[in-house]
Amino acid sequence: MLFLECLLSESAAAATGMEAESIQSLLPLLNSADQWSELLLLLPLLVALEAVLSADNAIALAAISRSLHDRERQDLALNLGLGLALVFRLALIAAARWVLLFWPFQLAAALYLLWLCGHHLWQLWREQQQLEGEPDPASQAAAAAPSLASVVGTLAITDLAFSLDSVAAAVAVSDRLWLVMTGGVLGVLALRLTAGLFVRWLEVYRHLETAGFLAVGLVGVRLLLRLGLPELMPPEWLLLVAVVALFAWGFSVRKPADVIP
Repeated sequence: MLFLECLLSESAAAATGMEAESIQSLLPLLNSADQWSELLLLLPLLVALEAVLSADNAIALAAISRSLHDRERQDLALNLGLGLALVFRLALIAAARWVLLFWPFQLAAALYLLWLCGHHLWQLWREQQQLEGEPDPASQAAAAAPSLASVVGTLAITDLAFSLDSVAAAVAVSDRLWLVMTGGVLGVLALRLTAGLFVRWLEVYRHLETAGFLAVGLVGVRLLLRLGLPELMPPEWLLLVAVVALFAWGFSVRKPADVIP
């Protein structure tokens, strides 16, 4: 029972930093399943839940991997990056009692997520300026594909920043280390699946990448508020509505057929 509640809390926290109580409606179902055969039937549901609720993380990872401009290298970067991210996440779980009390680490994670969002918006503005004026050779050179190693490292660090809330919620549910680590492993596997899907969807929908990074910014703002001004944190339902609205906008406009690879 603690095992599945741990997975549930990990999934809940992955959704824009929402805490475990935001999806308490599933707990009665878990509590009624007292046999392992019944619990195993719920595992696909929980993995699917993790995949859906980690969409903001997945789209950021997909966008980072797309900078390689080659599908095989993108897949390799996601495999290596999330493999390294899994090592980081397990280390974070093992040191959770210390890390969760170390506010500079949480502040750094919040600022990093805000930087990701701001960097994307800044690049978007520069691209618009270039369309309206003459091409900038310096910016074109800076836009060259980064190295595989740098992308792998960025993927791992990005997932680590997103993991803070999910680890906090999972540790709050269970103090059994192996249970929480199992939830972390399943979470990374689900994230790899959704990131692969978003790599394809980003090539089809015009606003999806921007919608994802705006959701990343919301996570960063929430982490900052929790650290400095917890009384100003918006309710969970409002965050959920905001994320749903962002992704509805992201999937609203398809790119012209002649620009889809």
